[in-house]
Amino acid sequence: MSESQKSGRVARSNYDRLSRWYDLLAAGSERRAQAAGLELLKVRQGDTVLEIGSGTGQALLALARSAGNSGKTIGIDLSSGMISQAAAKIRKAGIPQRASLVRGDALQLPFQSESCDAVFMSFTLELFSPGEIVTVLAGCRRVLKNGGLLCVVAMDRQANPGLASRAYQWAHHSFPTIVDCRPIDALGVVSRAGFQLRDVAEMSMWGLPIRIVLAKKC
Repeated sequence: MSESQKSGRVARSNYDRLSRWYDLLAAGSERRAQAAGLELLKVRQGDTVLEIGSGTGQALLALARSAGNSGKTIGIDLSSGMISQAAAKIRKAGIPQRASLVRGDALQLPFQSESCDAVFMSFTLELFSPGEIVTVLAGCRRVLKNGGLLCVVAMDRQANPGLASRAYQWAHHSFPTIVDCRPIDALGVVSRAGFQLRDVAEMSMWGLPIRIVLAKKC
């Protein structure tokens, strides 16, 4: 078994266990940054949208409402527990025809090339190793149509991290299976993946810097 397969198995097991409680434990604190990313992306009626790491479906519902009846919204997640929670939200919202769910790996996106108008990731890209991030973003480029938009919401890695960031990095190194996100240079990795930057926003969560990057496939 490769290192990425081992990492994926551990992540899937962790999120399966957390899925029933995730909205209480983490989703609330992530909601403001997630909403800012959705506002920056501005999905339109009729768009086909993919959310990578759709989790419990919090953002997926908003994307589906923006895409409307003429659009299509797909969420992909590695965890079957998260998929179950998101499916329940979709049923409760009464929009099963607008949103679909796929249990799969972002390293091997099971979608046709140039099939999406937009791709959204919120607190997902930083779960991958540097090499895997390159693969994930290459997959995003492949499935996006020319001129399609990518929006990444991520914990930001800074040259001179503050106290909150240093404490978080210590927790990540000490308890990587629990504190699994790592701050990344979202602006840099998206630029190096060949996307054209459209907009950038910055905010904080628990004193930790968050960066929201909107970019276009040219």
